[in-house]
Parts: sequence; structure tokens; C-alpha cells
Amino acid sequence: MPARHLLQPKTLDDMLLYVMWQLQACAGSVVVRLCESEFGITRREWRMVAQLAVHEGVRSSELARHAALDRARTSRALTGLEAKGLVERTPRPGDRREVLVRLTPQGRALHAALLPRVMQINRELLSALDEGEVDQLERFFARLQQRAEAMRVDARGAAERAP
Repeated sequence: MPARHLLQPKTLDDMLLYVMWQLQACAGSVVVRLCESEFGITRREWRMVAQLAVHEGVRSSELARHAALDRARTSRALTGLEAKGLVERTPRPGDRREVLVRLTPQGRALHAALLPRVMQINRELLSALDEGEVDQLERFFARLQQRAEAMRVDARGAAERAP
């Protein structure tokens, strides 16, 4: 009978989240090197640029949610991107306390140049699997994401009910 390390972990190395983190750290380092050496941005800044390319003109709090970052990290990344001329923050019409974040033309050009390179890294990583396995992986990740979201809601509810 095969060992079921993920279902019955004995060490950190057997736990799903750690296995996924190790994969991200290893393959992600290729993306980090590309971002930093050729484009002069950090991984977090790339995440902001990539999200802004899809969600242009959002409040920074919305951007933080899309990028799965806290507001402080989002703010620091946006400050760096603004200093590099890649994003601009403009007051929201009707409520000057809020700002909307957009890519500048230079930010859009960086996204257009970097995205295909990151996509190639993604394709190269997935080349270890056949097409059917990639389809399965997508379904598995969708199910795991649904379960994780349900767990987060349950945990929030338990925290709210705690004395």
C-alpha cells in the first residue's frame, strides 16, 4: 500500500501547504530573477502590475484583495511602482479621500513585455504534465480553493462566536 504523506503527514515536508510553498519558492525564483534583473521590479510589484492590467482604476484596498496582500504591503508596493513611473494614483471623483490606481503607459508597456515571459515559465513548469493531468490539476485546485474559502468562513464565524 502506498504511503499517504499528504493525508497523514508526519513532518512539515508532508503537508500540502508546505509542498505547494516549496514548489512556488522554487519555480517562483525564476520569475523573481526575471523581474528583478531584466525589469527592475520586485515579485510583489509584478503582482500589482499584473492585477492592475486586469483591474485598472481600482482603489488600493480592492487591489490588495485581488492580489491577496494586506493593505500595508500593497501600499509599499504601489509607492515603489509610483516612484518608478509604472502606476499613478488619482483621487476618486466625488471622494478625494480615496484614490484610484492605474498603470501608466510605461506600466502597460512593462506588463506587455513581462507577461509573455512569465507565461512561458508557467508553460515550461506545466510541461512536466500531460494535457489530461493539467486538466485534473486545474479541477483539483478549484476544489481546494473552494474548500479553503469555506474553511476561512468557518474560522471567521468561530472567532466571532468566541467569548
